[in-house]
Amino acid sequence: MTTPQADVNPKLATIRALLAKAEDSATPEAEAELARQRAMEMMAKYGVDEALLSDGRPSRDGLTDRHVDLPNPWSMSRVRLLCFIADAVGCQAVHMGQTGADGGRRVHIIGFESDVQRAEILYTSLLLQMLNGLNKQIIPFGVRSARAWRNSWQLGFIERVIERLVAIEEDARAAASGETSATGRSGELVLADRAAAVEAAYRKDHPHARTRGGTYTGSGYGDGAAAGNRADIGGTRRVGAMPAGSLVA
Repeated sequence: MTTPQADVNPKLATIRALLAKAEDSATPEAEAELARQRAMEMMAKYGVDEALLSDGRPSRDGLTDRHVDLPNPWSMSRVRLLCFIADAVGCQAVHMGQTGADGGRRVHIIGFESDVQRAEILYTSLLLQMLNGLNKQIIPFGVRSARAWRNSWQLGFIERVIERLVAIEEDARAAASGETSATGRSGELVLADRAAAVEAAYRKDHPHARTRGGTYTGSGYGDGAAAGNRADIGGTRRVGAMPAGSLVA
């Protein structure tokens, strides 16, 4: 696998600048929403463009991997968010377990360099939205476990916002089906070959990995899902509830 390279891509720099503008509390909400929408549209298009431009040129955008340490609080929510994002943008991710007595956890991401970068950028932005939203919540009267309620709120947020992200990514891939790569192959074939290469690398590193359904015990899932539906990830699509997702473990 290739080693991570420094991010010097001007498109990614533009996307990061748009997200920073959107997250700045001094930015008017209407302007912030436009910045987020543009950032997400550019992000999905960037992923497809890099795949087509790099076809037949593995040194330009080769397979790579990251080990990402995720701290407490809410380390398992961070794991879920990162794993789901990685999967949505064409990577594979596995939860490696706890890293120490403080409850932090580690995730191993495998994918093409451009897609791993996209996963990292999206994770940073959506984590900030999730934690800011969680901090504003008022626990409903009568809830027996505030922690369980907050945990289920995060699960609802994650599953709904990832459903929306998947829809945006699928739209970008569908639009690329009629395009051709640097070697003249169809966009559909290029993306399929990349997915197969990622899967093969993942299975080589983690031959015994399995999936399991996410679980929760609190009653905040619905409120979290509603917040995830409102989260600013760009685009205008609002889609239905997502079933409890699988987390590689």
